[in-house]
Amino acid sequence: MEGTKIKHQKLTRLSSLGSVISAFLASVCCVVPIVFALLGIGGAGFAMGLEKYRPVFIGIAVIFLGIAFYYTYRKKEAGCKLDSVCAAPEGGGFNKLMLWVAAALVGFFIAFPYLSGWLFG
Repeated sequence: MEGTKIKHQKLTRLSSLGSVISAFLASVCCVVPIVFALLGIGGAGFAMGLEKYRPVFIGIAVIFLGIAFYYTYRKKEAGCKLDSVCAAPEGGGFNKLMLWVAAALVGFFIAFPYLSGWLFG
């Protein structure tokens, strides 16, 4: 039972991390040139080539977030039989906090290209 709990916590953390990374990759086409411009470094046009992959990265981020929310908030079984495996206990408070932080970061990274003109313009 304890091993199952640890496995589900790891899956939740991995899904949250995966969603943040893929959302960052989705916005790298817009984030990197702005960061380089703020630092005074030119020639960041290579990041613009990643724009065509943005929808793929956004889709991956949403899938990872969905998996993380599923493992964190899924309905638990009322009782266990001797032969069956019980559902994992409810996700801990730290996992829930990190999941919501990841969801906020994903939302920010996805919205960043649309907000960058307003933020830096």
